[in-house]
Amino acid sequence: MAPADLHFYFDPICPFAWMTSTWVRQVMAARKYTVDWRFISLRLVNADVDYDAHFPRNYEFTHTLGLKLLRVAARARAELGPQAVDALQRSFGEHIFEVPPWEGEEHRRATLGSVEYVGRMLAQAEVPVEFVDALEDRQWDAVVQAETDEALTFTGRDVGTPILHFEPPDGVAFFGPVISRRPSDEDAVELWDHVIALARYPGFSELKRSLRERLQLPVNGVKPGEVGKTEDWHQGSRRLKK
Repeated sequence: MAPADLHFYFDPICPFAWMTSTWVRQVMAARKYTVDWRFISLRLVNADVDYDAHFPRNYEFTHTLGLKLLRVAARARAELGPQAVDALQRSFGEHIFEVPPWEGEEHRRATLGSVEYVGRMLAQAEVPVEFVDALEDRQWDAVVQAETDEALTFTGRDVGTPILHFEPPDGVAFFGPVISRRPSDEDAVELWDHVIALARYPGFSELKRSLRERLQLPVNGVKPGEVGKTEDWHQGSRRLKK
């Protein structure tokens, strides 16, 4: 098998990783671009962080859910092959972000935390529903940890998700790019070409601002053509400054 054009490290519960992945899939369709979907867990990245002190209250549940879904993806890849991860990455995102706004935090947790709802994600990806057993199977954490460490080896630790490794194994890797609006198919390719140009430039390391629009996603109540409210993110997340 020929090497992939891109290694995309994702956490299923990161909305920025999801938005970037939909953009990358537009490029895949236009350019016959190949992507190897790999794992990075925000819960493992923040394993030593006191969530109550440093994050808004919903983050621990969300990050832990991401790790559980990656356990399922790790089992699927081991038993079914990388194409299963491709399908799961898409299904996870569609069930988490391409849905109407949650009625509240209790509704969000009850839905996303249910085995039945995860089973629907697997069914859409054509992965056996019994793979939900991996949600609580910590034996897959070593696989997720290894790829998380791999990603951070390429970028350093003060980053978030996604991490993209361009033209592996010798190309450069970056956190992001982070976008808040979905580009048109034409704009998606043009924007990607600019990103590739930056990635190929020796010595380029960062282009960043902390102000971000609320992502143009159904779950956020931001419709196509609308612009989300601008928010200030601290170090790539809404981490509380304490």
